[in-house]
Amino acid sequence: MTGLRVLFIGGTGVISSACVAEAVACGHRVTILNRGTSTTHPPHPDAERLHADVRDAAAVREVVGSRAFDVVVDFLSFTPDQVQQQLDAFVDRTGQYVFISSASAYQTPPSRLPVTESTPLRNPFWAYSRAKIACEDLLVAAYRERGLPMTIVRPSHTYDHTLPPFEGRWTVVERMRQGRPVVVHGDGTSLWTITHHTDFARAFVGLLGRGEAIGEAFHITGDEAPTWNQIYADIAEAAGVEPQLVHVPSEAIAAVDEDFGASLLGDKAHSMVFDNSKIRTLVPGWAARVPFRQGAQEIVDWHDADPARKRVDADLDALYDRLVAAHRV
Repeated sequence: MTGLRVLFIGGTGVISSACVAEAVACGHRVTILNRGTSTTHPPHPDAERLHADVRDAAAVREVVGSRAFDVVVDFLSFTPDQVQQQLDAFVDRTGQYVFISSASAYQTPPSRLPVTESTPLRNPFWAYSRAKIACEDLLVAAYRERGLPMTIVRPSHTYDHTLPPFEGRWTVVERMRQGRPVVVHGDGTSLWTITHHTDFARAFVGLLGRGEAIGEAFHITGDEAPTWNQIYADIAEAAGVEPQLVHVPSEAIAAVDEDFGASLLGDKAHSMVFDNSKIRTLVPGWAARVPFRQGAQEIVDWHDADPARKRVDADLDALYDRLVAAHRV
């Protein structure tokens, strides 16, 4: 189906920018709604741009006017009240509301692999994930009670050339290049599904305007699940260095940095492998094309192209030094 009127709430993030580009390439009429402040992901030149703070309901009403859309895709709601605000604004103006949730909402740690869409939603470790679950609960109730035409999509660690897959991002790569040790949580052998944003986008756009997707939840992930040791090794190879890995228990990291620890214990510390059969029922033949080894080279090349992109988080760098000192054998 082509020629849909699609509104992206967001549209200039790591995942959403690729989805906008794919939607445009598929012939959809795309509008993006955000504050217009992104510097790393400029708006697609063929998408209409509406500027407003999406948390300001009056500003959104003013820029959107009386228009309706076949699909509204919400990348920027993280709590139930934010979801409700978008529903209040668009529920009568769209045939499909697509909410971007998170695969971290799944049972953590999972009782069995691979994870499917029927895996329970429960994450006692990470407030971010619990808020996403609450958003999903609101939407499911609205679908059951009022027939809200909603679809839920759960990405899992989707990256692009701007986003090294580590806490502190380029900080870790810079440490590698300086010959300094880098911290890997646990023993580095847990399996981690990692997805290039263009691979996500090709499957995602196939859900737009599809009646079969209404009332349903889908995750969209790559089929590749390297160990964390391999992820660090791929980045190091792209950066032209040999990594020095120091393994630190996730609980030890959480003890000295609560937020960092929550993202580990509530997500990255556990092996996560996904069954993508459900998305393939609506997007036949879809498969991930970009292996992480290629993605790692894209990350390093993009940062090397402009030294201003190589930002180091001094506080996190110091934290890594303390963890290495305490745990290096």
